[in-house]
Amino acid sequence: MHITNQAIGIQNNKLQRYKLIMALYNAHKTEDIPDAVILRKYIFPVYPISRTTLHTILTTPVNKQIAELEVIKNNQLRMAI
Repeated sequence: MHITNQAIGIQNNKLQRYKLIMALYNAHKTEDIPDAVILRKYIFPVYPISRTTLHTILTTPVNKQIAELEVIKNNQLRMAI
């Protein structure tokens, strides 16, 4: 399967943004603060996303997908040589 470099870059940028949003979430998340409050006070002013998108981000295995992209990128580089 061949994925274009542009598609890899787009996916990588999205995952990097997800990591930043997850870091903001984890910095403010405590047991007594609901996710909606964290989204409204801390995440939305920087990254205007919906609650559905936040849930998608929090359930995405970001580090695993970044590692998979690296493998695809490295395989394509080897094939190009």
